[in-house]
Amino acid sequence: MDKNKTIWTNGCFDIIHAGHIELFRYAKSQGDELFVGIDSDERVRSLKGELRPINTQANRKSVLEAIKYIDAVFVFDSVSEMEKILIDNEVDLIVIGDEYKGKSITGEGICEVCFFKKIPGKSTTSIIDNMKDI
Repeated sequence: MDKNKTIWTNGCFDIIHAGHIELFRYAKSQGDELFVGIDSDERVRSLKGELRPINTQANRKSVLEAIKYIDAVFVFDSVSEMEKILIDNEVDLIVIGDEYKGKSITGEGICEVCFFKKIPGKSTTSIIDNMKDI
């Protein structure tokens, strides 16, 4: 019996928007199960600055678990922790935004990598920037 094809994508997913939903829809279409990794609150602060995340990791995880394309959500605090999740769950494919083409991708030695063409103008940063103008 063939094992299911397990897909992975990860990010902060701080404010869910249409671009994220398209990413999840595309990623799920690549296999049988979609696992989503989210950066811990501490990791988001280190990557994005002290004002982030807007939503806590518990809130972000809860919202993601309600999205029909996603089968499981994992919170990670480091690259090594994410790699362990990939190995332990026998992930086959990582789906990541095409802005990472040509860059080092965590997990690329563990799984195959597939790029998702991001939707222009759809980002959490642009949402936050627009809110500053209100």
